[in-house]
Amino acid sequence: MRKHQRKTERGTASNEIMMDAAAAVIDNGASIRSTAKQHNVHYSTLCRFVKKVKSAREASLPMPVSGYKPNRKIFTSHQEQAIATYLTSASDMYYGLSPKDARQLAFQCAVKFNVAFPSTWSNKLEAGEDWLSGFISRNPGLSIRTPEATSLARATSFNRTTVNAFFDKLSLVIDRHSFQASDIYNLDETGITTVQKPLKVIARKGSKQVGSLTSGERGQLVTMELAVSASGNSIPPMFVFPRVNFKDHFIRDGPVGCIGSAHPSGWMTDTNFLIFMKHFISHAKPTSEKPVLLLMDNHQSHISIDTLDLCKQSGVVVLTFPPHCSHKLQPLDRSVYGPFKKFFNGACDSWMKQHPGQNMTIYDLPGIAAQALPQAITPANIQAGFRVSGISPFNRHIFQEHEFLSSHVTDRPDPSIHSTSQEPEPTANPSPSSSQTPETPRPSTSTSNHVLNEISSGT
Repeated sequence: MRKHQRKTERGTASNEIMMDAAAAVIDNGASIRSTAKQHNVHYSTLCRFVKKVKSAREASLPMPVSGYKPNRKIFTSHQEQAIATYLTSASDMYYGLSPKDARQLAFQCAVKFNVAFPSTWSNKLEAGEDWLSGFISRNPGLSIRTPEATSLARATSFNRTTVNAFFDKLSLVIDRHSFQASDIYNLDETGITTVQKPLKVIARKGSKQVGSLTSGERGQLVTMELAVSASGNSIPPMFVFPRVNFKDHFIRDGPVGCIGSAHPSGWMTDTNFLIFMKHFISHAKPTSEKPVLLLMDNHQSHISIDTLDLCKQSGVVVLTFPPHCSHKLQPLDRSVYGPFKKFFNGACDSWMKQHPGQNMTIYDLPGIAAQALPQAITPANIQAGFRVSGISPFNRHIFQEHEFLSSHVTDRPDPSIHSTSQEPEPTANPSPSSSQTPETPRPSTSTSNHVLNEISSGT
């Protein structure tokens, strides 16, 4: 965030100093120039302040207040709060405004409300960087963040109806089998490559380019499959190598108890997943009398006939997440794979420093994962993932309303409700392709009239 650097000391005198100087001029008859020099105040500044003090005394008004006031407010507190609310709502909808967009919006608001603003705003048709810095400092709930790329499918699929349907099924399954935390598992895969994302380093200040060594330009992918339980335990992972045939020495340095498989693409297939399910059953030890609940996404490789038959025979109850909702509902995505990728990249950096002049191969990845995995799959991390997703402890109200705003712009009326009506009632948020005019337009600077009307109406 930008911080204004003053080029002079003019106007920085405190109010006490200015009042003492004004009293010396008015009450004691001292000259303005000598008094300004004595109090280290600019002559013109003291001259204007003396006039204000005299006028206030004659009119019996409160004394003026002097002193340096950085980041002068342009808008009222109510108007700033409305702008801040609009910015946070736009961000929750995944249509957040960039700093430049926010400055343009501030200029349009200033013109709309006919408030005084610096002349430089009119030249560039946007507020200054100093105003934005002060605005953020006055609204601690705001900050400039780097957003995570989120597909439209994820943004629109995570809605209240879909999430409620999932929790209805989860509640039914848990009540039917009386599952405890140790009986609930989550399973998912992630990709690791031989070209890591380097961590931050200390380098020469002012350098335009700072490099960090990687094994190559493009890495080879190895898929890692992992399962964890709501009690904080984990199943040893499986690695899928981009090879036709798997050899035991591929995982010689991998985590204790891990297994491996192979496929030319390095991706998970139904055959490889069946191997992992047998590995999972051997560790979880489910039975028909004491089954376990397995939560996973509905990837094609996860729901093959052979896999489902094996689960049914072994006492594994399978429940899949709604499509494109795993970023919110899947515990592994919420609290395990993020830390794992960070620790894995750090371990890759260490490997490159310890093996100068050598290229990292796919057979080195299990050993590197063995260093990073224990730091990520701690019981605290695993339990936090199940807790924030509302699975264990069960909490269907874990998600707040603002978390569903990403699907707000594509809300459509329920066809089952309006199918019998010849003329459906318009919803408050029709889809962009609808012929109706949306009441809540997509947040952007082009829709600033909407937020301006909200602020002016006091909503």
